[in-house]
Amino acid sequence: MQTPFIPPVQHALPSYLDPENLGPWGDYLQQIDRVTPYLGPLSRWVETLKRPKRILVVDVPIELDNGTMAHFEGYRVQHNTSRGPGKGGVRFHPEVTLSEVMALSAWMSVKNAAVNLPFGGAKGGIRVDPKTLSRGELERLTRRYTSEIGVIIGPTKDIPAPDVNTNAQVMAWMMDTYSMNQGATHTAVVTGKPIALGGSLGRKEATGRGVFTVGVLAAQHMGLNLSAARLAVQGFGNVGGVAALLFAQAGALLVAVQDHAATLYQPAGMDAQALWQHVQTHGSVVGFEGAETLPRDGFWDTPCDVMIPAALEQQITADNAHRLQARLIIEGANGPTTPAADDILHARNILVVPDVIANAGGVTVSYFEWVQDFSSFFWSEEDVNARLVRIMTEAFEGIWQMAQEHQVSLRTAAFISACSRILQARELRGLYP
Repeated sequence: MQTPFIPPVQHALPSYLDPENLGPWGDYLQQIDRVTPYLGPLSRWVETLKRPKRILVVDVPIELDNGTMAHFEGYRVQHNTSRGPGKGGVRFHPEVTLSEVMALSAWMSVKNAAVNLPFGGAKGGIRVDPKTLSRGELERLTRRYTSEIGVIIGPTKDIPAPDVNTNAQVMAWMMDTYSMNQGATHTAVVTGKPIALGGSLGRKEATGRGVFTVGVLAAQHMGLNLSAARLAVQGFGNVGGVAALLFAQAGALLVAVQDHAATLYQPAGMDAQALWQHVQTHGSVVGFEGAETLPRDGFWDTPCDVMIPAALEQQITADNAHRLQARLIIEGANGPTTPAADDILHARNILVVPDVIANAGGVTVSYFEWVQDFSSFFWSEEDVNARLVRIMTEAFEGIWQMAQEHQVSLRTAAFISACSRILQARELRGLYP
């Protein structure tokens, strides 16, 4: 009998992406390929992870203060909703691309499953430099974008949150716009809102606190004493800055800092609290006294024990991974390390706590906010922080144990756990129709 022809599985390469430059989406696909051998029978569903469920690209026209019209390109990608509504931030940045938003939405799917939250993954963005807009222009941009993506978001469909260059005020405008279009107030449509509009205590600091929580656990497992450990942080906002403050309180020395404007180095350690106040006042680390200014690329050569990349994706690459002197890397940003760099760091015995667990504190407290909005009953900050630490600790310890059992990196272990949960939900739900 002739063997029936079985067509090969096609690799998930959407026609609208450049095959020569997949960007962050290419990094994500490599991560999925690496975890597939560990998924067992669930691997028959793995192509689900390589294809976003829904992609919306919108034109966002606004009238500028000078009376001229400006058009901006916006995105909202829902990667997977097998375990619950989409969940993920919205970023305003001049270099936002569809590949980036696709990857970020996919990492949100993995992140939410890694800490076992009842969410799928989504992400949004507008290609714009918000620093060039007035407050009025920024509000009009936000409201128009919200109206354009309003057909796919909602408290039980897809819940946006703050990300790069967006904040509680932007979320308030999004919530109000969606509510006006629906004819009723829907506070649970976004998270990261102001406290007065249904936001959660502890949300602003949650991502940085989560980075610190898993960092302490990782240091304990590897025998690294955080007291007097040297710390280098890339990005000094609500993630890197808050994490740096908490590590400094634990005795770590902040020896290097890099933000969008400058790179500072002080081997004796900088006053993290004073630097935080300086950034709040001046908008960057530029001008902070008592530290040496380095060339931007010099950040990767600074001697340190712990490094926290908390800026943008694809920062640690094959070109600089061999220069890092840290023993422990805690990914505060999404996708800061490329797969090629991962291999180099692993070969050098540098422990990497991956983004999908390290920076999950923000979405965890976003989940708390969502729950509080539905119940109209709000928790104390102490309750929020305690619940955050419990969830992050349980997730990290489970992933650490899985890494030891399979003799794989923490990233691969996190992906095994998360992808198994996502694909199990996909299999149990089946296909409709």
